[in-house]
Amino acid sequence: MAPFNFRNNNILHQIYRVSKNNVMHYLVRAYRRTHELVIFLVIFFGFFIGLSIPMGLPNMLNTFMNTAYHLLLETVFYIMAITVMTGAISKLFVEFGVVVLLEKMLKPLMKPLYNLPGVASLGAVMTFLSDNPAIITLSKDKTFRRYFKQYQMASLTNFGTSFGMGLVVIAFMTGRGYGSGALVGLAGAFIGSIVTTRMMQYLTLKSYPELDSPMPGTFEEPTTEKLENIEASQPVQGNIEEEKKGPFLRTLNAMLDGGKSGVEIGLSIIPGVLIISTIVMMTTFSAPAGGSYTGAAYEGVPVLPWLASKIDFVFQWLFGFDHPELIAFPITALGAVGAAIGLIPAFDASGLITANAIAVFTAMGMCWSGFLSTHTGMLDSLGYRQLISKAIASHTIGGLIAGISAHWLFVLVSLI
Repeated sequence: MAPFNFRNNNILHQIYRVSKNNVMHYLVRAYRRTHELVIFLVIFFGFFIGLSIPMGLPNMLNTFMNTAYHLLLETVFYIMAITVMTGAISKLFVEFGVVVLLEKMLKPLMKPLYNLPGVASLGAVMTFLSDNPAIITLSKDKTFRRYFKQYQMASLTNFGTSFGMGLVVIAFMTGRGYGSGALVGLAGAFIGSIVTTRMMQYLTLKSYPELDSPMPGTFEEPTTEKLENIEASQPVQGNIEEEKKGPFLRTLNAMLDGGKSGVEIGLSIIPGVLIISTIVMMTTFSAPAGGSYTGAAYEGVPVLPWLASKIDFVFQWLFGFDHPELIAFPITALGAVGAAIGLIPAFDASGLITANAIAVFTAMGMCWSGFLSTHTGMLDSLGYRQLISKAIASHTIGGLIAGISAHWLFVLVSLI
């Protein structure tokens, strides 16, 4: 009798192939997981061992906890107070039509500067008053979406992020006594927003020319005349019952509701400020006077300044930074602008802050606004996951242009 060959049996052959594929998939996954584990352990222990060698393990742990504690008390609660107050102001602007007025004033700038329909100005105003995700809420509205082509909708992520938490950042800088620098930084962020939006559109159309088409589900592409004449989508200004109430109750309700939203924003930035800022500070600041570590807050090993000092002439020319420690702000702003502004009090206490630095910080903080932590989710929710790398590249360049523009604008203003 001839030996049985299971490869001639279709069912057994399929079972064999599936089993083989499953085993290979498991081995590949285990290989990747092992590599991830090894890399993680090397980075994790390398970071803490690298700090504990010069600082001493007890001092390093004490500094880690004390820095986070001081940031919570001295910075986070201050930022939360600002977000509550600005949240109340923002809600008043919405309730009594100031947002609509601002939108109509900005509307004529959208097409020539950003190649976006006029209704996009509402997105800039809302993200400026709140945070990046506000643009996603608008983009989900069908009435809002029908004025965009697909490539324009994709660039809306970069456009909205460029103004994220703008009011909070400017209020914080002004509260520290650097109002003029903050206003120059706002102009720099405006320039950066144009660059990142236009660049995102260019890269998108270059790789996906088919996106030069109306949004799915829209049956008529609005003409230029319609876009110019259309009234922008109105933010909700209270339902009919709210409008029946008198101005006093509407004002009170708006302030309280806006304050609550400010608390939510303030709470959401706590992890970023405590974790990211603590790590950045411990790799930015050095030992106290005398050279002996004590375990107090804001001590560390100046790794970032050491790296920045190797090319300090670049940062000096581009941003006007006189101290390499200042590079910590834009690095932190990549992940969380709340954590970045949490660095300001310590910089100010160390005498590192100048009005020029505030202008650059404001521009880059607003423009980047923690985009590395939000861009992926925002583009994914819009259905443009394939454009994530282009959006990140565009926004990185846009933020750099914002900082450079703020510096040279400040130099120009100083000469006047």
